[in-house]
Amino acid sequence: MLDKVIVGSEEWCSFPTFNIPAIKARVDSGAKTSALHAVNIIPFDKDGEKWVKFDVNPLQNNGKTIISCEAKVVDKRIVKSSSGSRESRYVIRTNIVLNEASWEIEVTLTNRDSMGYRMLLGREAMSGRILVDPEKNFLLGQPTTEKLEEYYNKSKSDKKGLRIGLLASNPELYSNKRIIEAGELRGHEMHFLNLKYCYMKLDANQPEIHYRGGRVLNDFDAVIPRIRPSMTYYGCALTRHFESLKVFSLNSSTAIAQSRDKLYSLQLLLNNGVDIPTTGFANSPLDTNDLIKMVGGSPLIVKLLEGTQGKGVVLAETKKAAESVINAFKSLNANILVQEFIKEADGKDLRLFVVDGKVVATIQREAIPGEFRANIHLGGTATVIKPTIEEKRIAIKAAKAMNLKVAGVDIIRSAKGPLLLEVNSSPGLEGIEGATNKDVAGEMIKAIEKHFNYK
Repeated sequence: MLDKVIVGSEEWCSFPTFNIPAIKARVDSGAKTSALHAVNIIPFDKDGEKWVKFDVNPLQNNGKTIISCEAKVVDKRIVKSSSGSRESRYVIRTNIVLNEASWEIEVTLTNRDSMGYRMLLGREAMSGRILVDPEKNFLLGQPTTEKLEEYYNKSKSDKKGLRIGLLASNPELYSNKRIIEAGELRGHEMHFLNLKYCYMKLDANQPEIHYRGGRVLNDFDAVIPRIRPSMTYYGCALTRHFESLKVFSLNSSTAIAQSRDKLYSLQLLLNNGVDIPTTGFANSPLDTNDLIKMVGGSPLIVKLLEGTQGKGVVLAETKKAAESVINAFKSLNANILVQEFIKEADGKDLRLFVVDGKVVATIQREAIPGEFRANIHLGGTATVIKPTIEEKRIAIKAAKAMNLKVAGVDIIRSAKGPLLLEVNSSPGLEGIEGATNKDVAGEMIKAIEKHFNYK
């Protein structure tokens, strides 16, 4: 017992492995596991093992002091917080220093912005080493304000690169990890910003964007919105708020919103001279027969306007089937498009990836044999293909018409020539980078650098 250190209910400790010289911890023998405040948590592979990158704001109510860290993952487990909620967390091991003694502990990574302490020291880490006097605080001393400034007040002139936020929902998605990686390789400070954790202050004098726990996101140079369809309304509102704060958005909120409106986007494309498969739209089921004739009869494609890519798409092979599908959707008050079926495409389409007015990569996608594919990509194999000059022209023209700096443009080859199917404002990178071995994520970062004349 004499060898054990007596501590109060809160103490200062350090993590030399992460270059964190001082962080205030809540000493809690009621908690089994220790927890460290971490944001921008990004998993990655290193030498065949799972690692994780994360940022630590070591000082409470100070979002500008950021320590970037990485560690090997030892586990991922469900942890029950003091509020009773359950959360899946990465678990790492690192050395903690307390009163000049150092030993290895297990730590879970979680956003503790809403908590009073950046660090929670649980009983597993204390076992055999520490006794707690809950009536006392800082029995081991605490750093002065001047000392903390000395530790963390690094000159901003030493900071290089741009501060870029990736607005998305899933940090483990290939595309999101690649964009973070590409930005860091080019020397920028990259941050994953979960859309659901952001909220806005609308104010004439001091508009702000806050992150979970109250951190103010007021110092970003640029954001890259990658908004899933279910988050379109909120994601566009958030992107628009960043834009009002003079933060550059790689794809603007207006461009994203109009790209998600299938009917409006097709009208925009036609108004800009881009050919599409013949398409019909009607409000009343009484016009079903003429609607079918208008697009060339059966077989035809029926698409839900609110459907996401590859979903809400039905191939009606006969006139009777087409009438049944259209009337079924109409009875549910669902808005639909009907579109001619391009039989000669034979289950294939092209995905041209456009960045800043240039086609940077192209693949041909072919459906899995026996699976339905209706003028739209539903999965299968991807192969490298050289697009024609006309196909590249259409892709560039389509991206420009939609005002998108980054776009996945889907084109189908028909007897009438290339026809545009869809323009995606948050195109995935895995298939096209895997097939072409091109650094598409890097091209996206270069487009941001070009806007800032960054060299």
